[in-house]
Amino acid sequence: MENWSSNRKLAGSHADWQVRLAETLNPLSDWSNALHDIVMKVMDGTQLSLEDGVKLYEHPDLHEVGRLAHHVRTARFGTHAYFNSNVHINQTNVCVLACRFCAFRRGPKATDAYSMGIQEYISDLERYAPHIDEVHSVGGLHPDWDVSHYESLFKRVREEFPHVAIKALTAVEIKHLGQLSSIPTKEVLSRLQTAGLTSLPGGGAEILDDEVRAIICNGKESSEEYLRIHKEAHELGIPSNCTMLFGTIESLEQRVQHMISIRDLQSQTSGFQCFVPYPFLPDSSRLPQAQLATGSEVLRTIAVSRLVISNVPHIKAYRMNIGDHVAELALQFGADDIDGTVQKESIMHLAGSTAPLDHDRARLARIITDAGCQPVQRNTTYESFSIYVPPKIVPKRNLKMAQ
Repeated sequence: MENWSSNRKLAGSHADWQVRLAETLNPLSDWSNALHDIVMKVMDGTQLSLEDGVKLYEHPDLHEVGRLAHHVRTARFGTHAYFNSNVHINQTNVCVLACRFCAFRRGPKATDAYSMGIQEYISDLERYAPHIDEVHSVGGLHPDWDVSHYESLFKRVREEFPHVAIKALTAVEIKHLGQLSSIPTKEVLSRLQTAGLTSLPGGGAEILDDEVRAIICNGKESSEEYLRIHKEAHELGIPSNCTMLFGTIESLEQRVQHMISIRDLQSQTSGFQCFVPYPFLPDSSRLPQAQLATGSEVLRTIAVSRLVISNVPHIKAYRMNIGDHVAELALQFGADDIDGTVQKESIMHLAGSTAPLDHDRARLARIITDAGCQPVQRNTTYESFSIYVPPKIVPKRNLKMAQ
């Protein structure tokens, strides 16, 4: 089957994935004694506790944790690994906040501050539109742009490029628009949905613990506000992603509780489609007390995410942040998605990312096949899928040397 569809709740999962999983985890003797209780919970579909999540973080055998997460991933999706054709356009770096971890934000008077007008945004998108089916737009909290600005922008995108899905605006941006426009956030979402908004990205969750947030992103939305805004989106039929920025000042318990908070909301709404954990990219000035996640810790966090957040279908190895090599490994540690072709991106690269921006579908497919998986192109909302077969490489003909 080269092309198929799914509903938003399953998002491409096998409907009987829990049955498949139980079959692959037996016998229990294949697992170390220390993990028996957790393996039995995973096998039975019982949600893992905070203590279970911390235990997975502290288990000495990283590969065993990854193997357990990979069983869950393959029960849901087999060998399929997903990507899409997208571009990131960060519409402005002007922001009324100054989060300590952010290398992207600029004040309005900064020499390198920018704010893309609607026509400038459309002209930029026009360069990529023939080759993509999603535009991903997040940016600063502009002091002058209210909900009507984004209504006009999204309507223009829909008029000019009807095939392009609009994934845009994080929860804190929705909150900011509500404040500027003096309307509730649910009304902001409803108006933007009418204008053409397809889905919400998950950015801005950082760690859903207000003590941590007070230090790393003071002034941003609270944990409750982040979850409430996503709940409102789900109630309107707008699906969303959810994220976790780890490796700043948080504890392991706070990471796992973050995952459980996402899982608890998902049990109410089924509106989250993908969880995206990514590490803080450090420098010496923005957050000097950051813990700095290693590659092994990135892989472990992806695996723990897959096991704890059992009701969110997809786990993304966000290669814009972790790089192609770790993303490839992550496809064996519970991740099943590596985002998309991207083409351009500012926020992660200003923070220190060195991931290539010029990936086409064939290069993404190579990452996936090198991980032992089958590349599948998806749409933004994980409802439409097609097996991607990369074009055959025609060998170059070498001229014979003169004798």
